[in-house]
Amino acid sequence: MIKKENLDKTTAWPFVEAKKMLRERKTYIEKKGKITLQTGYGPSGLPHIGTFGEVARTSMIVNALKHLTDLPTEIITFSDDMDGLRKVPENVPEKELLKKNLHKPLTQVPDPFKKFNSFGKHNNEMLKKFLDNFKFKYIFKSSTELYKTGFFNSTLQIILENYADVMNIILPTLGKERQKTYSPFLPICPETGHVLEIPVKELNVEKSKIIFDNKGKDLEISILDGNCKLQWKVDWAMRWYALDVDFEMYGKDLIESAILSTKIIKLIGKIQPSGFAYELFLDEKGEKISKSKGNGITIDQWLNYASPESLSLYMYQNPKRAKKLYKEIVPKTVDEYLDFIEKSKNQNELQILMNPVWHVHDSNVPKENLIMSFSMLLNLVETSNANNKELLWKFVKKYKKNISEKNHPIFDNLVGYAIKYFNEVIKAQKKYKTPNKEEKIALEALVKTLDKCNDEMSPEDIQSLIYSTGKENGYSENLRNWFKLIYQVVFGDENGPRMGFFISFFGVKETKDLIENKIK
Repeated sequence: MIKKENLDKTTAWPFVEAKKMLRERKTYIEKKGKITLQTGYGPSGLPHIGTFGEVARTSMIVNALKHLTDLPTEIITFSDDMDGLRKVPENVPEKELLKKNLHKPLTQVPDPFKKFNSFGKHNNEMLKKFLDNFKFKYIFKSSTELYKTGFFNSTLQIILENYADVMNIILPTLGKERQKTYSPFLPICPETGHVLEIPVKELNVEKSKIIFDNKGKDLEISILDGNCKLQWKVDWAMRWYALDVDFEMYGKDLIESAILSTKIIKLIGKIQPSGFAYELFLDEKGEKISKSKGNGITIDQWLNYASPESLSLYMYQNPKRAKKLYKEIVPKTVDEYLDFIEKSKNQNELQILMNPVWHVHDSNVPKENLIMSFSMLLNLVETSNANNKELLWKFVKKYKKNISEKNHPIFDNLVGYAIKYFNEVIKAQKKYKTPNKEEKIALEALVKTLDKCNDEMSPEDIQSLIYSTGKENGYSENLRNWFKLIYQVVFGDENGPRMGFFISFFGVKETKDLIENKIK
């Protein structure tokens, strides 16, 4: 049981947001007797890493709530699968098939993967499968299902009754031409099945019907039972209202939409959920990650190279700062994850609440001892030429006695990840330096220095001798360039491990042989 004084003091963002929600929604939450958090998903493309981030971060807030209140919590993962397909994604097969079905609700567009009865259903199932693999606790809700079963009917009727005031909120934000055609209600065309964006001619509030101007022809249609859907900003407010949502986070690009949806939900009789606007995810070029483009690192790629927990850590850190998502950030994130576990062993309760791994692991921080960093392990993959887990483990055990796979599950997984990451990402980027005459002399001096070393020496003593060798061979003014030379010749990179530690682990003789081979 965490002490109340520490819960009051912690400034970890999941606690900050949870406390804010409990303050802002106090009356509503107490009346309902539960807390409802929502995450949204637009299934116009395959689920991407940003979708995972939203669910992971919301789950971290749920974890904080468990320590702040006894009220039950639920996460609704809502799929806007009744939205019309506006463009063909770049990263799917059968593009012509999708092109023929543009503007239809996603649950009426054929599945280009030929696995499910619609493209929307396929993407929904992909999302659920992924979230289940992570053991997220959530309730999945489909827009199509809630519209068609009549769940939204009563709220749709309220919006129809407040039609003029809703228009007054939205129209000032639109250009003059768009104002002429805008309607919060989008009818599903009985002939084409398209989601139509057409102007309204007449309302029949009592019969829950609207007459639209469909290119000069009157289209009379009921707003109920999935015959119409709402435009995005109005739909968002309607969803908050109908599902009694207490919290929702969203990307910075949706702040304006959230402001308008807030005005609409207040108009129809409730207050908006507690909100949290996070910064966007970018690819290595600094462009926003897009479901349709498929740019940036994918969920599957990250999990091929590192643990789910490392991905959760990346989502935890600095949610209000723009974050680049590409393959090269994986090792750094894994090493930060390992470092946070190590730090937790000497932290008090308040410090633990501020430690990201406490939030990543739902309050249960692993106790496993660190063997080495992921960056170091990647260097070992290269220097040992190990191409499978068993071989790399044998190599590790040669220098680290009395360790076993069974007692180090995190490290055991890292061994497998390191081999994949090195072979698929690092290997192609390696640029080994051929030393010039003076550099070769300095490296040969390093080999002679290692003749004075043995495997019983401490890493610090070996490091001191490497420093001295650099100073004696032209690098006294810039030891950074000395180590840069070693890394470029030995590891094919400008950065590398702390050499004293690497040598004490890898072995003095083995390191000498390695350097001599690289010099040759």
